[in-house]
Amino acid sequence: MVNKYEFEKCVDRYNGDYHVRDLNCWNQFIQLFFGQLTSMNSLRNICLCLKAHKRKLYHLGIKQHVTHSTLSRANEKRDWRIFADFGAYLIKSIRPLYVDSPIPNVDIENEIFALDSTTISLSIKLFSWAPGKYSRGAIKLHTLLDLRGSQYQVRIKSK
Repeated sequence: MVNKYEFEKCVDRYNGDYHVRDLNCWNQFIQLFFGQLTSMNSLRNICLCLKAHKRKLYHLGIKQHVTHSTLSRANEKRDWRIFADFGAYLIKSIRPLYVDSPIPNVDIENEIFALDSTTISLSIKLFSWAPGKYSRGAIKLHTLLDLRGSQYQVRIKSK
């Protein structure tokens, strides 16, 4: 279960709902969480699906459906640290449940990490702060994943 009290502490820490009338941080999170759980691959898909089920939104804990432009604007304007802090809280609360879980075909008692690195191409017109190769923008994403407990660290840097 998602702890709304802990989420609100993260929102208060970064004044996430300051001067917000309609789409507060909690509703934004619930709509994005719904999209994640239902494997939606775009904000437009999330909004269309929620609009199709608008009579059931109250039971899902969603105040109202919004357009994809409103959700996109909220994603641009809100402080990302709200969601990063809440994600860290969720990982911290779940990790102890998986600390002793075995990894298939691996007989090592120590911690095991997987390291991955990838480059994500971006439009240079939209992301002028991230110059890359061939007149395109890019960021480099490094991910460190603990295979026992799913503790991860992500580091993003401009290429």
